[in-house]
Amino acid sequence: MIKWVKESSQDQQEIYNFQRGFFPGVTSAVQRTRERLDCDYSIYIHRVTKEHSGTYHCVRFAVSREDLDTKLGEGTAVTVQGAGDPKPDLWIIQPQDLVEVTTGDTALLNCTVLGDGPPGPIRWFRGTGLSREAIYNFAGLSHPNVTAVRASDSDFSILLPDVSTKDAGTYYCVKFQRKSNRQYLSGQGSKLRVKAKSTSINEPAVQASPTGLLSVLTPVVLGLKAVTLAALLLALAACRPRRF
Repeated sequence: MIKWVKESSQDQQEIYNFQRGFFPGVTSAVQRTRERLDCDYSIYIHRVTKEHSGTYHCVRFAVSREDLDTKLGEGTAVTVQGAGDPKPDLWIIQPQDLVEVTTGDTALLNCTVLGDGPPGPIRWFRGTGLSREAIYNFAGLSHPNVTAVRASDSDFSILLPDVSTKDAGTYYCVKFQRKSNRQYLSGQGSKLRVKAKSTSINEPAVQASPTGLLSVLTPVVLGLKAVTLAALLLALAACRPRRF
């Protein structure tokens, strides 16, 4: 029930259908692997030309007329460079695979953008797809608590202060094209793991009240007096001369 469609400024075209049809130059990824994965709907496009440029959507197509096609994700933008066209070189480096912090700490998410590329801003998102959350925009509105580091022109790192367990997730540093306002290139992502602070349980101090302490000491003192008195009587009895 899955197909691929390509959207361009002119029209929408069906690229591959996993149920029916013949599509020259396009094959499914499972045909090139030994093990078939039921969840893998990737495709290969061979001998690409500039006509293949556009945004590709993986779509769950309608079974009946009452249903509507459902796009899975926001699409993959494909740009095809000609032999004589300049090749934009762009690298988005997110060196942190995993960032571990404790609640209340400040999380540093590193991102370095090197090279050229189409004009457009750098943005941060948490998650992927249509449900991803916008975190920071270096050319627009952002979360009020998130700040940019900008140690250099290529530094697009951000700081998340006073993090909580709700801030956990995978954060992506993304380059956008200004003209089409579409995603151009994304970093590999940095997973933020937030641990709750360990709370030590303080045992309440046991305070002895004077009355309770006196009730404990009284029999002890009396007992000591009785032992002492008995010892004295025995000593006197021993020292006393005997009459025959």
